Amino acid sequence: MQNVRTILVASFLFTGFLSRAQDQAVIQNYISKYKDIAIAEMQRTGVPASIKLAQGIHETTAGTSLLVVKSNNHFGIKCKDTWKGQSVTHDDDLRGECFRKYSSPDISYRDHSDFLKNSQRYAQLFRLDPLDYAGWANGLKKAGYATNPRYPQIIIKLIEDYHLQDYTLIALGRGPLNEEILAKTTDEKEEKEFLPKIGDARTEGVVKAAMPAKKMISKKPQYPAGEFKINETKVIYAAEGTSFFTIAQQYNIPLARIFEFNDLKESETLAKDQLIYLQRKRKTGNNEFHTVNTGESLYDIAQEEAIRMESLLEYNQLQNFMRPAIGQQLYLQTKAPVRPGLAKDEMMADPIAYVKNENTMMPGSAWQAENKMEEVIIYTVQPKETIYAISKKYNIKIDDLAAWNQLNNYDLKTGQQLKIYK
Repeated sequence: MQNVRTILVASFLFTGFLSRAQDQAVIQNYISKYKDIAIAEMQRTGVPASIKLAQGIHETTAGTSLLVVKSNNHFGIKCKDTWKGQSVTHDDDLRGECFRKYSSPDISYRDHSDFLKNSQRYAQLFRLDPLDYAGWANGLKKAGYATNPRYPQIIIKLIEDYHLQDYTLIALGRGPLNEEILAKTTDEKEEKEFLPKIGDARTEGVVKAAMPAKKMISKKPQYPAGEFKINETKVIYAAEGTSFFTIAQQYNIPLARIFEFNDLKESETLAKDQLIYLQRKRKTGNNEFHTVNTGESLYDIAQEEAIRMESLLEYNQLQNFMRPAIGQQLYLQTKAPVRPGLAKDEMMADPIAYVKNENTMMPGSAWQAENKMEEVIIYTVQPKETIYAISKKYNIKIDDLAAWNQLNNYDLKTGQQLKIYK
């Protein structure tokens, strides 16, 4: 009899262990499947990737719940009065409640970001450090996102158990490069087996060389085909090489207006994939804040948020040659109390990292290659000398001089040394 009890207990323990292992595998599969869109959405709106993934796991039972199967609704968002899309009925707090239905999980992830970003109920969350996942989890509950009193603890535990904070760090451009993260950010077993041990001096070059050819996090934005709206402003997403004249003809807009609306110099075709506005952008953003992403210029942010460049600069006490640091929050509706922190280490070996535009500066490409400057002059500012006088002396633009020296304003001090590229 004792042996039978022992066997039954052992069988029960093994079954429980197997069930937990299966649950973990399902969760890891969910993370692997949706981490890229969580990272991209954090970079677009500021909702931490860790929070988004944890909510998705919990709300869908890691992608297996009945609601997500029939609606692609990964965050349990109900219809509300403003919802005009498709819907399904599902028993939740009440029987037969109305839930939003999406054509794909990606659209659900995007709508969840917009749902939080565009609601005053959750505005306070976007003032938190994106790494403060406990603050976000408790803030969601306090704002009424969920009725379960243990909701914050559930979200926090998922983040900590599955190291979801790593994806927030990746979105901020601060993700650690180690075997654990590499294993989490790829679905291919052979890639994990291929990578040598990082930290080994003999293999470090191999790892660095191999990584670009492997699966990387896609930052390419996802926009609808044809005309749509951002911040109540008509816009299209056009591919590199598209003719501006063709866009103007197709949408019956004067060609000069296309360049004016998008702060662009006149040219024949688009130099890169980007948003092209068909109306003048707004003076205020639809979102209250924008969290600065890796590689983003002020021009990129103004385009993404459909806000006029002059408004973006004025709200944040910036000038167009300045580059806010990654992770800084820019104000889009009201004046910031202080200027955001500026990037301090983004000027690389090539001193010219910008393409000049009438109203802004964008990351360099053809102009940079054609105008690479080799002679460097170290100039010492003389008493009462202004940046304007120095720019005239060397026949250079004030904005270039400020950009080369990462000046926060045009004020100079006697004895200050400036780099001048000729």
